[in-house]
Amino acid sequence: MEDHYDVVVVGSRVAGASVALLAARQGHSVLLVDRADFPSDTLSTNYIHQPGIARLRRWGVLEDLVNSGCPEISHTRLQIGDVVIKGSVSADSYETQSFAPRRYVLDTLLAAAAERAGAEVRHRVIAQDIVRADDNRPIGIVLREGPRRFSVRTSLLVGADGIRSTVARLVDAPVTRADPRITCVYYSFWNGLDAGYELYDGRRAWVGAVPTHDAVLVAAYFSQDRFKEIKCDAVHALEEAVCTNAPDLADRMASACRVERMWGTGDQQNYFRQAAGPGWALVGDSGHHKDSITARGITDAIAQAELLVGLVSPVIDDPVALDERLREYWRGRDGLMMPGYESTLRVAAPERWDERRDFAAAIAGSTLLTSLYFDVVAGLKPANLLTAEFDKWEEPAPALRPSTTGQNSLKA
Repeated sequence: MEDHYDVVVVGSRVAGASVALLAARQGHSVLLVDRADFPSDTLSTNYIHQPGIARLRRWGVLEDLVNSGCPEISHTRLQIGDVVIKGSVSADSYETQSFAPRRYVLDTLLAAAAERAGAEVRHRVIAQDIVRADDNRPIGIVLREGPRRFSVRTSLLVGADGIRSTVARLVDAPVTRADPRITCVYYSFWNGLDAGYELYDGRRAWVGAVPTHDAVLVAAYFSQDRFKEIKCDAVHALEEAVCTNAPDLADRMASACRVERMWGTGDQQNYFRQAAGPGWALVGDSGHHKDSITARGITDAIAQAELLVGLVSPVIDDPVALDERLREYWRGRDGLMMPGYESTLRVAAPERWDERRDFAAAIAGSTLLTSLYFDVVAGLKPANLLTAEFDKWEEPAPALRPSTTGQNSLKA
């Protein structure tokens, strides 16, 4: 007889482990599987914005992260051309801390928390097919673990298995919006580098330094049309971008040591897939992905997991009510993610550089506006608060007003 679980989650990194943790804490039987072995790393900016940290704190996971030795990030330095703005989120924000943990630490902590909550966690397990009812509703999944092939039944199948999601393919989830790729990115890690959270926005490249476990991640973003050129010698391209856009950081890197291989991709897809259907849902990159230049992936995955479980948990045993809640999740996911998506497209666009530089210059003299800007970027406060304060401070040209549909086109 096949095992039955209330929830089966495919993909045990941030999105999937968060779903499993929250569902198990609601008393549901949960199976969490991943094709990878753990602990292991994955392509990531590592950065978690303050709303994500607030959720980890609420879930009781943040203490484990702090105890892992991940450094706290409390200030941001952003330079665009000759303009520098420095600061932090507002002191009255509901969360003021951010962190950038290595993924082999964060993903493992979340999966372990899910297991402690009662979820069954199994790695090196591959999803292969879906078991369907007569009405075509997914009611189970076929898995392979080594040579063994078996199936389990479930009330809800959750795909949290990334851009190339097997679950999304098996349920035939359509893409509902797609935009062209804008950037490519390469990064690595340096030991002995004295750097905080530093961002440098240049006309031809963007550079970021992010403190993480026992190292500093240094990344360089380039326009997508340069990908073939960049990947031929990514080390040189990154070093040249740092020297050009962040010469002071380059000087500090000269006495530091790169300790890992280069990580990178030219496949920075921008899309929404249908987030849910009868008996299934997608969370994280499996359902929605945007350019990583705004470092929103982890934060957004955590938010989606909380949204999904909060909606479906009370009705998991009622297929009709469950499907209505899944439709609500789809609408809610799109509404929650769309402002940051559109903002990211603006941030990544090289033709918006002058606009970003001019806006930075306009707010650089105000500590209040700088903090409000960082609040909006983090997702702590709506952009209309920054707009209202900006308009009181001076009469700006319309092009300099912050967007009211999401974050402004400045990156931070």
